[in-house]
Amino acid sequence: MTQNPTLDLGVIGNSSYGGLIDRRGRLVWCCLPRFDSDPVFNGLLGGDGLFEVELENFSHAEQAYRENTAILETRLYDTKGQALEIIDFAPRFYARGRIFRPMTMIRRLRPLQGRPRISVRLAPRFGWNSKLPLMTRGSNHIRYVSDDLTLRLTTDAPIDYVAENTSFHLDREHFFVLGPDETLNEGPETVARHFEEETERYWREWVRRLALPFEWQDAVIRAAITLKLCVYEPTGAIVAALTTSIPEAAHSQRNWDYRYCWIRDAFFVVRALNSLAAVGTMEHYLRWISNVAADFAESGAEGHLQPVYGVGLERALTEEIVEALPGYRGMGPVRRGNQAYEHFQHDVYGNVVLAIAQAFFDKRLFRPCGPAEFNWLEAIGERAYSLHNVPDAGMWELRTRARVHTSSSLMCWAACDRLAKIAAHLDIPGRDRYWREKADEIRSTILEKAWNNERGSFVESFGGEHLDASVLLIGELGLIDPADPRFAATLEKIEEGLCDGPHMRRYEAPDDFGAPETAFNICTFWRIDALAQTGQTERAREVFEEILSRRNHLGLLSEDLAPETGELWGNFPQTYSLVGIINAARRLSASWAESV
Repeated sequence: MTQNPTLDLGVIGNSSYGGLIDRRGRLVWCCLPRFDSDPVFNGLLGGDGLFEVELENFSHAEQAYRENTAILETRLYDTKGQALEIIDFAPRFYARGRIFRPMTMIRRLRPLQGRPRISVRLAPRFGWNSKLPLMTRGSNHIRYVSDDLTLRLTTDAPIDYVAENTSFHLDREHFFVLGPDETLNEGPETVARHFEEETERYWREWVRRLALPFEWQDAVIRAAITLKLCVYEPTGAIVAALTTSIPEAAHSQRNWDYRYCWIRDAFFVVRALNSLAAVGTMEHYLRWISNVAADFAESGAEGHLQPVYGVGLERALTEEIVEALPGYRGMGPVRRGNQAYEHFQHDVYGNVVLAIAQAFFDKRLFRPCGPAEFNWLEAIGERAYSLHNVPDAGMWELRTRARVHTSSSLMCWAACDRLAKIAAHLDIPGRDRYWREKADEIRSTILEKAWNNERGSFVESFGGEHLDASVLLIGELGLIDPADPRFAATLEKIEEGLCDGPHMRRYEAPDDFGAPETAFNICTFWRIDALAQTGQTERAREVFEEILSRRNHLGLLSEDLAPETGELWGNFPQTYSLVGIINAARRLSASWAESV
């Protein structure tokens, strides 16, 4: 069990699985074989599952990513001046004409100074920490056997020392290959060195092809790599985060499972990937979203778009409380599954159309969309139009309150607006006018019913009175010109009512759990966008620099943070926050032409 865990974590992965490693090089979270599977290593949530190297007389640690890669390097120092280095990564590289991304972790230990005394503890747990594995040994391996999964560690370290967690002096390099129950064709050193060399080459080449802004390149590169690690490549899905049940604030009970793919993320994710020129990842993600949209179109009148799906397009994400894990710092409950899949959130229709619209205009794609795809997108548009003034749970997934949320109606407008643009692009007679009329009708409704004269602001719901950060998207999506006085007034009111210094909360009205306590990072990025759109570029840059300073030591952000302390809260690493970094840097950076 990890004592007093924090979100000072690094991510390793290969777009098939992901693991989180703390400052001392302990693997504290890793779900296998998929992002949403059993957390075999679960110390982050108070479980016993860890892979750690314990240094006797520990003094301090240093940690950094190898430049432009997903290879994590941790150095541990003891009080006697001795030190060792831990290299961790998940293999990912091209082999035999395709990407090789096995369910394998490589760990390399080497002494840096002296002969540090260490012990290696490898303790996977199964059944959400409720089951111990059966261990069997060979001459150079240990097997960890459960009913559903068997892991094999192959190493050149003394098997007895590892199996019994015995202390020994590290006087040479040791290699650990943890993965499926398969015999290695070569020794662990040969395999590990080859995998490390090829994985480093892969990531450096991948970064080399990115389109980067002139400023904040390191921040964007790290966000881009981490976003890539949140891709489940077998299907193209991108999860909201790698964790479940990290509370949004201490003892708040706001503990949710984010290891799934939310439709609301689609527009911002596609924008970020497009700005990076990560076309392959973007197209694969669009294919996943297109499957969701096509299934809806084929389902007829009875179907609806869920807010969230599993990475394999699973629909039922039944929410349960896990009793065998106490939670982050003991702050349960720990949840697996997410009840949000049952919700009706009408913004999803607009998000799907906004995302897939890219595929009608982008000449780089292998599989661009055309009239056939437009036909089933029209089914989504019809549903968006019919729901634009119908109460729902809203994008914040309120569990006990339904209203006509401004953000949902806004996205319904966006669906109709983009369909009009697509129809004009495809030159389909009459359809651009049809969708433009529906978009204009929704726009008029929003401008009339979402504006509150007493507040002098757009508000969170039709006829409502409360502020909500999501209404800032009316400028981003083009419902009104950001130069419109109503938008400037809304930004001013939201800054007054929802901001704690540079940081922004989601909304002011209490929900099922009371009033929000922490800032929601994507809302801070929406504020940055709104400031830039209204010509307040210097203020936008100041806010951006501030939130960058709140990233952890490896340049990563979670969902929320406490403005007073800067402490990160919420699930980690948060896709919304990563794309916020990428999109804000792109918007605010000086151009290459001006700077070089």
